[in-house]
Amino acid sequence: MSAMTHSPHKFTALVLAADRGLDDPVAKAAGVPCKSLAPIGGVPMVFRVVNALDTSREVDAINLCGPSETIVNQTADLGDLITSGKVKWYANQATPSTSAYHVLQSLPDEVPVILTTADHALLSARVVDHFCSHAKSTGCDVVIGIARHEEVAKAYPETRRTATRLSDGAYCGCNLFAFLTPRARMAADFWRQVESQRKKPLRVIRVLGWMAVVRYLMGRLSLAEALVRISRRLGFKAGAVIMPFAEAAVDVDSVSDLELVEKIIAEKQA
Repeated sequence: MSAMTHSPHKFTALVLAADRGLDDPVAKAAGVPCKSLAPIGGVPMVFRVVNALDTSREVDAINLCGPSETIVNQTADLGDLITSGKVKWYANQATPSTSAYHVLQSLPDEVPVILTTADHALLSARVVDHFCSHAKSTGCDVVIGIARHEEVAKAYPETRRTATRLSDGAYCGCNLFAFLTPRARMAADFWRQVESQRKKPLRVIRVLGWMAVVRYLMGRLSLAEALVRISRRLGFKAGAVIMPFAEAAVDVDSVSDLELVEKIIAEKQA
């Protein structure tokens, strides 16, 4: 696979790999310069994510945004990965949403893009293939991957994931986004609006209008209605893929997440 070429109907991947701020607790606990380099089962998270994308049937190019050039130059394996041509590196911007927007503007409009994060340490080719193939079948401009909170809690009772509780169930984000059309690039602007509120579902719902807030508070806002409201308000057709894999909703946001993912991978390798 080359980061510079693309086959029709296949996805280009974008991996956000920079820390949100200085002194990331996961990076400090792992003794590495940034979170994406924290090892899980002896393999840095960012390499696990790149490998999942590289072995996916749906992806034929990978772009990496972050970590900083200084960290890349100090990390031989990461530098080798970039110079090999397997991934194309971009400097990260001030926030994940501005980083995504910056890279998306440099990619051809007709190329579908799957966006994920370098702390998605349990990502696999199976998860990527399922999300991409189902996203394409929605007929939407932008698609997000979500998982049912009850299934995530059942599989991993020791973890606490942020959930948006709608009338037809509670859902967790999976850090999987598909930008399928030229119009989809507008979604990065929406992300910039809600990024700082990502852990506060009610404030995100407020972007959809006060009627949506009222229906949400009354327990009457469904997933389908939320997607319709997003589409109408923002000018692109939004959809969702409900992932059948609980691990798709587990990323490494904290030291406890790091310990959980270490445990999960150790059990898989045993």
